[in-house]
Amino acid sequence: MSTASRSSTYTAADIEVLEGLEPVRKRPAMYIGGTDVRGLHHLLWEIVDNSIDEYMNGHADHISVTLHKDGRSISVTDNGRGIPVDKHKKYKKTALELILTTLHAGGKFSDKNYMHSGGLHGVGASVVNALSKELIATVKREGAEWQQRFVRGIAKGDAEKVGKANGHGTTIFFRPDEEIFARTDFVPEVIKSHLEDVSFIHPGLKITYAEEAKGEKVVYANPGGIKDYLAKVIEGDQKKLVVETLFSAEKDDTDKIQVTLAWTESTDESVRSYCNGIRTRGGGTHEAGLRSAVVKAVRNYLETHEIPLKGITITAEDIREGMVGILSVFVREPQFQGQTKDKLNNPEMTPAVDNVVRPALENWLNNNPSISDKIIGRIVLAARARMASREAVKEVKRKSPIGRKLNLPGKLADCTSSTSPEESELFIVEGDSAGGSAKQGRNAKYQAVLPLRGKVLNSEGISLSKALQHGEFADLVQALGTGVGDSFDISRLRYGKIILLMDADYDGHNITTLLLTFFFRHMPELIRKEKLFIARPPLYKIRVGKDQTYWAHDDVHKEEILSKLPSNAKPEMTRFKGLGEMPPQTLAETTLDRRHRTLLKVSIESELETDKIFVTLMGKEASLRYQFIMDSAGLADELDI
Repeated sequence: MSTASRSSTYTAADIEVLEGLEPVRKRPAMYIGGTDVRGLHHLLWEIVDNSIDEYMNGHADHISVTLHKDGRSISVTDNGRGIPVDKHKKYKKTALELILTTLHAGGKFSDKNYMHSGGLHGVGASVVNALSKELIATVKREGAEWQQRFVRGIAKGDAEKVGKANGHGTTIFFRPDEEIFARTDFVPEVIKSHLEDVSFIHPGLKITYAEEAKGEKVVYANPGGIKDYLAKVIEGDQKKLVVETLFSAEKDDTDKIQVTLAWTESTDESVRSYCNGIRTRGGGTHEAGLRSAVVKAVRNYLETHEIPLKGITITAEDIREGMVGILSVFVREPQFQGQTKDKLNNPEMTPAVDNVVRPALENWLNNNPSISDKIIGRIVLAARARMASREAVKEVKRKSPIGRKLNLPGKLADCTSSTSPEESELFIVEGDSAGGSAKQGRNAKYQAVLPLRGKVLNSEGISLSKALQHGEFADLVQALGTGVGDSFDISRLRYGKIILLMDADYDGHNITTLLLTFFFRHMPELIRKEKLFIARPPLYKIRVGKDQTYWAHDDVHKEEILSKLPSNAKPEMTRFKGLGEMPPQTLAETTLDRRHRTLLKVSIESELETDKIFVTLMGKEASLRYQFIMDSAGLADELDI
């Protein structure tokens, strides 16, 4: 069928308009990140955050969360002002119904009712309502109790006065919809951990958690705030402090900033950041300000006191190695990235945090010489260890630029002229066909290619000796030069980056997962030292006219690109069947060239949780894998993007 005949069948009748809360039920992941367990609990966080907004603005001091006996329904109660129940003049509905049934309806779009808020999008409560099989709102205001019931976002009658009431506040009962979520039973430990963390960020707030099935009730109240929070985090992670004294700084103004820091003997840097009480797991501009401030303060201290460094160079990474911290900011108009609020984008917060932390930390170091000596000593040791590691790598025997050519079954195509392991890269690809394209498209001076023959062995739950009987793993270990298991030595690593380059389809993702399993189980230090990466080759080429070319990583990315094109554009699309079918020049331009490529760094947030994931997904227990897939279908889709 020609393009013209296809377009003639596409008319105005094909255009759908989603009204009310339909968009939420149609595309829930856009609003809560996914329909997995994390998305399920995000519903609860949205309601809790609304109650916390009442606390932050001086109208509440107590929140109760009750997990009911069925484990699938939950209630959140606060002693705030209570959602208004009077009718809106324009919409002829109560404010309660508007808030719960209309996207972008709320009282937080200006500072008239809320000075600080975590819910400025006006969609949180209505999204929870849309994705709940049942939601009941109970409001206490001005001596009366009002109640309204909803089913899948639709009001079942008006708000009714059900009796007299003492006090004031709001209770939201909701039961997530099993038509939306793969599982609808809440995880008590996840809820309790979240509520306890929140209580540290808001030291004047009392939070009560009740679990009806166990008859359990826990009260979280932490007036010590983020200092106590940091102590708890350090104890939980079993990290040894360099000095027992914690650094703290605070600015209590229109935009409130609080930070507390410590240095540990760990090699990891870890900062938990919050904005308006919302955990920003993706960091953002406030974290950037903190990291910059710490580096500047330490450098100024070194220069002021003329600390002798004896030929070593201190990098920003050396300064922050082992640093753990809690950062909490309160911003009048936060700019979050997405409805799930994982990242803060306010550009003004970088200098704001820097201006608070840098002078305070510098003064703290100057006024506490014994503490400063230990911290600076820790930083110097980090720099020496880094430099020693680099020198050890340089000493790896390389008669040829990257060492002798290895006669591997996979036909390693090594670098031709690079003398620096840090500069060199190894691309691991599937099959000789893809390997051929990669070899032709690479920069042979510093890029090596190791093709693997087909799908590698699943190494979860098997011994190292058995894994190495699989020739592809033996070849891989030999190419890296580090050894494996107890004999692993990262100073012998022959490449600065190890890059998994697989087809941009499900088979490619599967092979990537199998390789990640091997690295995590038998060479985890490569991940800890941030040496392992995943390449993102395009799945589609989209050409518009003669001059415009776009590359899409997957179907979702493709649709995003197409949606932004002019309505009269006539894009020509090419779907690559695999890397072996991609012209070497295209592969070089999109995936190999350092100037244009996108690499995903492989990291481990929690080794314990990562271990559980590999056991579940890659282990021998098929029932665990099936249950995980059913529970996490939404998350899997998100990761595939």
